[in-house]
Amino acid sequence: MDNDTDTQETDTGGVLSSYQFLTLYFPAFVLALGYSIATPVIPVFAKSFDTGFAVASLVIVVHALGGLIAAVPTGFLLDRLGRRPILFAGPVLMAGSSCLTAVAHSFPELLVYRLVGGGAMEMWRQGRLAIIADISKSHHRGRQISGMVGTEGAGRLVGPAVGGVLAAWSIRTPFVVHGVLALLAIVPSFFLLRESARRESRDRGKKEDDQLSTRALLKLIVNGGYTGFFCAQFFASMTRAVLWGGTLLLYATFAYGVGPQVLGGLATTSSVIGIPITLSCGYLMDRFGRKTTMVPGFIAIALGLIFLASSARWHWSLASFIVGFFWVHAGHSVTSGSMQVVGSDMAPAAARGRFFGIWRLVGEIGGLVSPALFALVAEHIAYSAAFALFGLCAFATAGLLNFSVRETAGRRSRNQREEEI
Repeated sequence: MDNDTDTQETDTGGVLSSYQFLTLYFPAFVLALGYSIATPVIPVFAKSFDTGFAVASLVIVVHALGGLIAAVPTGFLLDRLGRRPILFAGPVLMAGSSCLTAVAHSFPELLVYRLVGGGAMEMWRQGRLAIIADISKSHHRGRQISGMVGTEGAGRLVGPAVGGVLAAWSIRTPFVVHGVLALLAIVPSFFLLRESARRESRDRGKKEDDQLSTRALLKLIVNGGYTGFFCAQFFASMTRAVLWGGTLLLYATFAYGVGPQVLGGLATTSSVIGIPITLSCGYLMDRFGRKTTMVPGFIAIALGLIFLASSARWHWSLASFIVGFFWVHAGHSVTSGSMQVVGSDMAPAAARGRFFGIWRLVGEIGGLVSPALFALVAEHIAYSAAFALFGLCAFATAGLLNFSVRETAGRRSRNQREEEI
């Protein structure tokens, strides 16, 4: 499943080259900055429409739904049109949906814009990942993707606090700022980024019916040892959507009555903890294998969610929630980008876009189900039961990765890394 031999070789420099900085790390930072500026405002903005917890959770659910709807079409378009058009279309749509959110006058209108924003984010995510898979080598991929995730973490470090300050002026202002930053993020890439899809693959996609090749891809996914990975992706997305989708912040808003300033401070502090952890784990994945960080990371998340379940069950103080919040986010930082690294390792070179589309569909289904299920269980049973349920999802992810997914950083790659690092 290591497709480096089929990968198009492109002179893009090393992991820390100026080309990588301007086309990978800079856009990741700016997009995360804009998104995180709006993040602490979203729960309060949703609550301002006189909604309860379950209804307000729809702002998170429809964002995930947008990504789910866009997942497979984006994958097909990546193979048919190339990477560049999709990579640029995502942030442009993101900017438009965010600016329209700022002028939303009803809750249904807000949901529509969140739906479009979720689809736009999925376009950016798949386009960027496809380019990394096209041009990177396996023994650089962990550091490259974790570097991207780390720079996103740096954006999230600054963004929530800025969003809290802007919300004190106007609750709608952070969304406008997010829209402007989404456009700014892709300016260097417009001039520097080269199309990485192989020309012959795109020409063949335009001239022939893709049904047979897609059927062959589906057969490969079912029979080629991918099933355990896809199941692990589903449970990983179920777990992570509770962590980074805003559900924990929404829970803090309703359970403890905290405002956007406190929410912004929590998100910012978790990024401070997470950035060095994520960057270190990228090195460990390249040096010692992907499972080195993934399995312990998801176990840590599971234990943290069980702690939050205990806190909710026995009504512990806000301080206990903060401890649990940082605990699960530290575990999340250990696993950040890891599923993308393995997915890039496993993707067939001749059908990367469609593979990513199907794989991301599985992930987006998990991301969509997660906040809705959390809200349903919390509303009709208890918050403690909801946290415990997702702790089990994290345990399931760790078990599947350990026993059902083979190590994609093989012995040959490790020997190469020992010579090159």
